[in-house]
Amino acid sequence: MLIPPKVSDRAFLRLAEINSGTAERKALRVAVKGGGCSGFQYEIFLDDPAEDDLVLKKDGEAVLIDNVSLPFLENAEIDYSEEIIGSRFVVNNPNVRSTCGCSMSFSL
Repeated sequence: MLIPPKVSDRAFLRLAEINSGTAERKALRVAVKGGGCSGFQYEIFLDDPAEDDLVLKKDGEAVLIDNVSLPFLENAEIDYSEEIIGSRFVVNNPNVRSTCGCSMSFSL
């Protein structure tokens, strides 16, 4: 049985901040697609839920994972990072063997 990804409190808080400035609440979609310099890449964007999504909720906010991406994100953590060079949602994925410099592209 797959262990679904976890979403940090910091990621849910940032999503709430993003949604607070809009009339229509959106969920955060985290997907894995083929491509990038290491074979796979994350796509992270605001979206509406689809029928077959795994929906992770907290305090009225939602993170969506599609069924194709779910095995690639097993036991991962979706977080929000603020650094000197910028801030962004990140995926801490224990299944990854290597990443490229951007940390958005990886291989399993």
